[in-house]
Amino acid sequence: MIRDNQRLFNKFHIVLDALVIGISYAISYGLKFMVPWADRSILHLPADMYFVYLPFIAVGYLLLYYEFDLYNSKRASGRKREFFNLIRANTVGMIAFIVCLYIVKQSHISRWMIFYFYVVNIVLSTFERNVVRQILRLIRKRGFNRHFILLIGYSKAAENYIDKIIQNPQWGYVIRGILDDKVDRGTVYRGVKVLGSIGNLEYILPENKLDEIAITLSLSEYGKLESIVNLCEKSGVHTQFIPDYYQVIPSKPYMEDIDGLAVINIRHVPLTNTLNMLAKRIIDIIGSVVLIILFSPVMIFAALAIKITSPGPIIFAQERVGLHNRPFKMYKFRSMEMQKPSVEAKGWTRPNDPRVTGIGKILRRTSMDELPQFFNILRGDMSIVGPRPERPQFVEKFKEEIPRYMIKHQVRPGLTGWAQVNGLRGDTSIRKRVEYDLFYIENWTITFDIKIMFMTVFKGLINKNAY
Repeated sequence: MIRDNQRLFNKFHIVLDALVIGISYAISYGLKFMVPWADRSILHLPADMYFVYLPFIAVGYLLLYYEFDLYNSKRASGRKREFFNLIRANTVGMIAFIVCLYIVKQSHISRWMIFYFYVVNIVLSTFERNVVRQILRLIRKRGFNRHFILLIGYSKAAENYIDKIIQNPQWGYVIRGILDDKVDRGTVYRGVKVLGSIGNLEYILPENKLDEIAITLSLSEYGKLESIVNLCEKSGVHTQFIPDYYQVIPSKPYMEDIDGLAVINIRHVPLTNTLNMLAKRIIDIIGSVVLIILFSPVMIFAALAIKITSPGPIIFAQERVGLHNRPFKMYKFRSMEMQKPSVEAKGWTRPNDPRVTGIGKILRRTSMDELPQFFNILRGDMSIVGPRPERPQFVEKFKEEIPRYMIKHQVRPGLTGWAQVNGLRGDTSIRKRVEYDLFYIENWTITFDIKIMFMTVFKGLINKNAY
């Protein structure tokens, strides 16, 4: 029933998308040629010459939407992913349209009109899909178009899966129960009951009342996996596998095929790719030079203020741990009174710390004390964006206390980072910071770096946790 509904819905969605593409094209033509401010002194092709291409554009875009996974089930697909897939499909479509016009030697179609179509179609398609998504969620919340699932195996993975389903009723998933050989029948977790042993599966499947099987075996029972999969595939029911080693394997595992052998990398770090690493380094070099020039008046002012108000050096160099666990000297404007290294190494500053100078409080609050790190970036010790580096004694402490802490040293430390722009600066949770750092490391892209830079400018400069 669910699959039949999905096929019917996809047909409806294709028609709806085709309608939106046509409307977007018509609006774009109107924006270019029919609005009051349009330049009517310039001759252009008649409307029928423009609209003769519309059927081909509509078919081409619908094929692109299919290729970019825009007709997958919306139950658990994210808005953000759908939006970026729309942009990708429309970008390819626009380029393909322009190339086709070039091939048929049609140079009189307005490129501005094509650009308007690109923007309008993305906006209207996004709006249409969000409306459809909300309607579907309301329907599912009311108990219609439900998707029935049976879990095979009681484990932490099963509990997490149940938690997610309960937290998101709009997905329309209903868990019928759990089959497990080690947990007593009748055991209940958040309203989901253990129905019996795994052997009951061969009697349940022929009844054909399930839309999906989710295999959630505990690690100790993985020996049963092959026989369960074979049994499920014989029945034709859709089967998914939810591993019980989520604490070890990342949320987006990176798989490789080595001559037919599937290999799962425990940690996918995009910046271990040479081209990605080179692209980031080029941005760091250019960015640090530009930032040094741009902030040179501020740095000169800070240096003079430190020199006038407090005896001692202007720059404070502190040992930190960087890429591949290598130590380096990180530069800061000195914001504290001079003290012995043994005293300085004992810990972080405290609220109303008497060691912080008057000008130091301003430098810390505004993050101006971090500006000399532009030179660390230029040298290659740091990056503009990345996990913040820590002192060696704290690295030794945290690596024993916090799982996966040392993974952050697989990339260059940064002047700013995903944790910092989300408020995790100064005296905040180290565990939470590590979570954000790992998310950044596993999901790095150049656009993610640019997003963090913008967030730093607009909300990350004032450090409320600085003392």
